[in-house]
Amino acid sequence: MRQTPAGIDVMAFRMLHESQATEAGALRDVRAEVDAVAFEGQARLLAGCALDAPLAVEGFLCARSRRSNRLVLHVTKLEFSEGD
Repeated sequence: MRQTPAGIDVMAFRMLHESQATEAGALRDVRAEVDAVAFEGQARLLAGCALDAPLAVEGFLCARSRRSNRLVLHVTKLEFSEGD
């Protein structure tokens, strides 16, 4: 975890998304790595969790910066979920 120049806690991380979706009438396994960033309370919660902790997150997609078109998920809500 780090802090912005304004003193706001920030946690940049990469998460593994796994789910199933129906496409063209067939069930498909979906798996992707997603770059994400969390601020303030969510960043502090993430700083204290295990690296492989299962999470459910909500947020929005945004460009990494004004100079980059790479997408980053900005986490606005997170919830720790039970493991398998």
